[in-house]
Amino acid sequence: MSNLHNDRYDEIKDLIKKSKMIVEQSGQINVAKDVESRLQQDQEYETASTGVEDGDDIKTSPRDKKQKYRISGGILALHGKDRNDLDITSDEKLAFQETMDEFVEEVSDLADFNTLNVYPNNVEWSGKLIDEDINFIFTIGEDNGVYINGQMIKLDPDFMTTINKLQKYYQKFKSKWGRVLASRKKTTESPE
Repeated sequence: MSNLHNDRYDEIKDLIKKSKMIVEQSGQINVAKDVESRLQQDQEYETASTGVEDGDDIKTSPRDKKQKYRISGGILALHGKDRNDLDITSDEKLAFQETMDEFVEEVSDLADFNTLNVYPNNVEWSGKLIDEDINFIFTIGEDNGVYINGQMIKLDPDFMTTINKLQKYYQKFKSKWGRVLASRKKTTESPE
């Protein structure tokens, strides 16, 4: 039995030695680059509707910028014209965390969230309620409202309760993110 422990000890010691050698050969781990590559992978996440209807094209200039932030497992994307528009505040981080937590508490704990997009004039957030098989979109600003999408949805009391919860929570969402939008707006000087 003692021989078996010695063999395992030697094997573990050898594995540690090999892993140290691999780390030394590859150099130090660049944490910032690792985080940035993870955010690049998040580009593939489905985002909320852009408010475009009937096949209209979105007019975005090549100067428009976007910065994504991962906050407690969710993704918040800030959109703007310059780098200052892409800076996130602690209030915005807190609002995002509260939004996800309150949704789980008040609407459904079985939800998959997409990216919450903050544009200069509107906020869009979408996700899927797994237990009801419903996709939802919350938007404030240019196209206010709650939108749902689903296939062969059974109209029963549970569904109606869920819809009522979505509508009720939307009012909280609208209030919170309306304040965020207002705080992001800058007053421009008018020529005298």
